[in-house]
Amino acid sequence: MKSIGETIASLRKKKGMTQNELAEKMNVTDKAVSKWERDLSCPDVNTISKLAYVLDTSVDELLQAKNKEYSNSKLKDLINVILKAVAIAMGIAVVVLNILDSIEIKSSIIMLGIGLVCLAMYLMDNNEKND
Repeated sequence: MKSIGETIASLRKKKGMTQNELAEKMNVTDKAVSKWERDLSCPDVNTISKLAYVLDTSVDELLQAKNKEYSNSKLKDLINVILKAVAIAMGIAVVVLNILDSIEIKSSIIMLGIGLVCLAMYLMDNNEKND
């Protein structure tokens, strides 16, 4: 999914416009358009509908671009943190409970298995990102 800046740049180029031409139509500087396209800033809320009109798109398309990317990446980051935390917690719990002589072998194996599954899921997700 593209960021809002990538979406603006793509739609502007599709229309054969320069940053300066878009800036003139939007009554902003070409530096402002450049910042939008590099995701250093976002168009003002009051100009979103005009920008959508100038770029022949919908307001939804412009706004959803960034929101989906942000939500998906934050959710994946959170899931990865949880997977790592569960894997570490299971390992620590097994060690501590074994030291205290408070756990059966079968329960230890189950807990370590849960930890390994979480670790495997985390590693699989990271391998997909690197491919």
